[in-house]
Amino acid sequence: MSSDAMKLILAIVPDGDKEQILDALTKAGFQVTMIASTGGFLRRGKATLLMGVEREKVQDAIQLIRENSTPAIDPELKRAVIFVLKVDRFDKL
Repeated sequence: MSSDAMKLILAIVPDGDKEQILDALTKAGFQVTMIASTGGFLRRGKATLLMGVEREKVQDAIQLIRENSTPAIDPELKRAVIFVLKVDRFDKL
């Protein structure tokens, strides 16, 4: 597959949201790798999700993350951080 057709989504989500987000993404056919992580001011538990996604499906994946994240009580607090990265090479072995 051409690397131009692929993007890497890196999403950092709270531990409390990870199961619901993972379920929604996998039910939609996305392959997701989860890494436990910590961060933020209070060093709370986070999950870092890694997904190789076809370019045309990036918005679908982001929408699923958005829909399955618990809304923040305080508008100043963010529930997830999402990076979409260019992929120079993609191989499945």
